[in-house]
Amino acid sequence: MGFFNKIFGKKEKESLDQGLEKTKEDFFSKITKAIAGKSTVDEEVLDDLEDALIMADVGVDTTLEIIKRIEARVSKDKYVGTSELNTLLQSEIEGLLVDASDESFKNFATPEGKKPYVILVVGVNGVGKTTTIGKLAHNYTKAGKKVILGAADTFRAAAVDQLVIWSERVGVPIVKQPMGSDPASVAFDTVQSAVAQGADVAIIDTAGRLHNKIHLMDELGKIKRVIQKVIPDAPHDVMLVLDGSTGQNALEQAKHFTAATDVRSLAITKLDGTAKGGVVLAIASQFQIPVKYIGVGETIDDLLVFDKHEFVDSLFSLK
Repeated sequence: MGFFNKIFGKKEKESLDQGLEKTKEDFFSKITKAIAGKSTVDEEVLDDLEDALIMADVGVDTTLEIIKRIEARVSKDKYVGTSELNTLLQSEIEGLLVDASDESFKNFATPEGKKPYVILVVGVNGVGKTTTIGKLAHNYTKAGKKVILGAADTFRAAAVDQLVIWSERVGVPIVKQPMGSDPASVAFDTVQSAVAQGADVAIIDTAGRLHNKIHLMDELGKIKRVIQKVIPDAPHDVMLVLDGSTGQNALEQAKHFTAATDVRSLAITKLDGTAKGGVVLAIASQFQIPVKYIGVGETIDDLLVFDKHEFVDSLFSLK
């Protein structure tokens, strides 16, 4: 299933292409230099390609895995021309990206028997976490789902205020408490309210602090425990939001959060206007966590469902 279904169409595909424009221009220029003047994929080409991928923010570990896969293909096929390299790269890069076990998110549906479907959203301040929550609420509402938000980032007034604005903009209820309240208490009230109101989806924001990993782990652990007092198998998704424009910094954040909690999916924001989109490949392949959504603009509709085939196709479709 790609973008071309009942929810997504040509407009979204064009948004993806435009959002990745700077990334693919940078990506292609580096690859083109790596194979300039060469007719076959030999050791020198592979060395140059390795450098190009690392410089394109694909990351060392992911780059080495891609090179290893291409070496195996070259060895198997005996002769691979540089003209075939793009197709080969597309295939191997796509093969590194994992699919979500449940694909209901692609149509902003919810898994069978998960009502309310509880999404716990984590990530540092400034990555577009609250905006992503607002856009998720908008898309679920547009798909006919009843949504409730929980403002469990009680350490920043701006975070609560911003989420309130989004709740009013989208037209969904929000659960909040005074500044400094226990985040777990807000999470508990949110899922209780979601059950009482017959909501389909509950999306809970959390504090975006990374200064103390132990504290982060304790706080997120407590939030999950109190949620499970109401819904034993919740949260059903722990979504890490990362800013794609920060490149390798996003990779470092992923390392901290995956160590602190059971991250099950990724949302990569701010891919428009950056040449660092290659970091999507690094994060998704290194941690073997599916990317569910990517942000390619500022408008309410600029959160796109991630489809690895469409993403890689757009990455390689330089006009």
